Amino acid sequence: MVMGVLNVTPDSFSDGGRWFDHDAAIARGLEMIAQGADVVDVGGESTRPGAGPVSEAEERRRILPVVAALAPTVRVSVDTRKAAVAEAAVEAGATLVNDVSSMLWPVAAAAGVGWIAMHMLGEPSTMQDAPRYDDVVTEVCDFLAERVRAAESGGVEEIWVDPGIGFGKTMNHNLLLLRRLDRLVELGRPVLVATSRKNFLGRLAAGPGEPPAPVGERLAGSLATAVWAVAHGAAMVRVHDVADTVQAVRLMTVDPGMAAA
Repeated sequence: MVMGVLNVTPDSFSDGGRWFDHDAAIARGLEMIAQGADVVDVGGESTRPGAGPVSEAEERRRILPVVAALAPTVRVSVDTRKAAVAEAAVEAGATLVNDVSSMLWPVAAAAGVGWIAMHMLGEPSTMQDAPRYDDVVTEVCDFLAERVRAAESGGVEEIWVDPGIGFGKTMNHNLLLLRRLDRLVELGRPVLVATSRKNFLGRLAAGPGEPPAPVGERLAGSLATAVWAVAHGAAMVRVHDVADTVQAVRLMTVDPGMAAA
């Protein structure tokens, strides 16, 4: 499946401010639905490296009209770290909590909705300050396994796991996690992977000694890693470029027996 990113923020790393107006955000959500998005992920607080917090009231103001407008047409997830915001978004129609804090499973349990547990080292404001692991794959898997057990014991039925690419990880950490997606798949819960337009792709695209390629020049890397993730067991990829990714994923999953000659 393909999850479309809808940032109702002025400061997200890729498209900050572009969909900050409610009407613009709703129009973009409808466009992603037409392009084939299975889920639209609405977020009102940037979690890019170095981002500061947003008040609960402001986050609710940003996202609730958008969630309510899109929920009758597509599955909506809410990207938040705040329990009250998640609860309000569920009341407005969201059926999936995309939780970078990995602490909101009680909200999902109480509301009977799905929950995505993501791994993050530290907070968005500090997570990229020299992140270190002894074994990034084992540590991320162990953390997510513990979160899954907690949510299961609390009664959450639909649980997803996300390794948190770019959230307190170096480029090598990100690549190791992608290479060993099989370890995440072995946890027995559907895996979400989100690499779209992230900085490490810009660094990989740049030549030696050059600055990272700009956000707008990271489509090839975004598609390559989305295809890799699907090929290695990911059940959903979270992306900005929905139409291109939907086409790439369809090519990965088409049944040759059903394809036209």
